[in-house]
Amino acid sequence: MKTDIRKIMIIAATLVFGAANAFANNQAKEDWKEKIQSEKIAFLTMEIGLTPQEAQVFWPVYNEINEEKDQAMYEVIKYYWEMSKAIEAGKSEKEIQSLLDKYLEAQEKQRKIDEDAAEKYKKVLSTTKVAKLYIGEEKFRRQHIRKLRCITSRFQLFR
Repeated sequence: MKTDIRKIMIIAATLVFGAANAFANNQAKEDWKEKIQSEKIAFLTMEIGLTPQEAQVFWPVYNEINEEKDQAMYEVIKYYWEMSKAIEAGKSEKEIQSLLDKYLEAQEKQRKIDEDAAEKYKKVLSTTKVAKLYIGEEKFRRQHIRKLRCITSRFQLFR
């Protein structure tokens, strides 16, 4: 009887600590995303040279476009992996063709969003500031890639 209660207590404690750990991991991931997003906003605001009035109009447009881009990228990645798994599993040409078509459609959707974005940005910013936006986004991306490489190289030293 005592061992049954102990087993139940151990299982309950494991579940509680596991749930707490999962919550902490999700919270850390969300905190990380928010931190990167805040850094990106500050970086781009400076790079573009946005006035407070421009920023008030620009950021809602930028966030809407970014949401569309994220969705499109998710679809591209999803169909990439589905296509890859189908090939590994030896699926039929017809099934692979269907996935390839979906993958290419998702890429085209992503390209179209990028193409339309510039026009939307030009409605709220000058062409020069739109160009600065694209340059700033690339600078920010490269800056974070360098940071990531630096961090991963430090971890390799400890192996």
